[in-house]
Amino acid sequence: MLIFAGLGNPGSRYARNRHNIGFLAVEAIARACRAAPWRVRFQGHASEASIGAEKVLLLKPQTYMNESGRAIGEAARFYKVAPEDVIVFHDELDLAPAKLRVKLGGGNAGHNGLRSTTAAIGNDYRRVRFGIGHPGDKTLVHPYVLSDFGKAEEPWVEDLCTACADNAELLAAHDDAGFQNKVHLFMEARGHGAVKRLGEKSES
Repeated sequence: MLIFAGLGNPGSRYARNRHNIGFLAVEAIARACRAAPWRVRFQGHASEASIGAEKVLLLKPQTYMNESGRAIGEAARFYKVAPEDVIVFHDELDLAPAKLRVKLGGGNAGHNGLRSTTAAIGNDYRRVRFGIGHPGDKTLVHPYVLSDFGKAEEPWVEDLCTACADNAELLAAHDDAGFQNKVHLFMEARGHGAVKRLGEKSES
């Protein structure tokens, strides 16, 4: 069993916020994999799907971002899932829009959802980081992440979520490099050339 957990805030007012791209990605995976209907479990909305050879719990914590770890920790304990089998999808200020990185462990970079998850299950879980860019001023970060994606951003957001869903089997097989490279090629073909291959030198 694997856990694919998207980070975000519950409710319609947050649905298209930059901070909710983790929810958007997990929802896209659920649709592509024809997952079971969402139901209330583990202080969140949960669904199950077979992705490749693996059974996967798809999870959207409903605890608000700052307490995401409560839901993820509860699900991980219930299924006895090791941290390396938990994949967390989240927004990343330190990556340019449309970029994607996959990493195991590492710092939380001030992300409260990651901080909460680390407190619940330790730091050795996998992260799929979606670049949303930085507003340029620290004081603007809070309103920026809690604002909706702009109309000009919607195409790459949709394409990035689609690419993740189409290649989720690679994530389930622990082929993080293959997953990231496939997403890179898809985004490049769609005209979003910002995403680099795993292992390429980058600013973060």
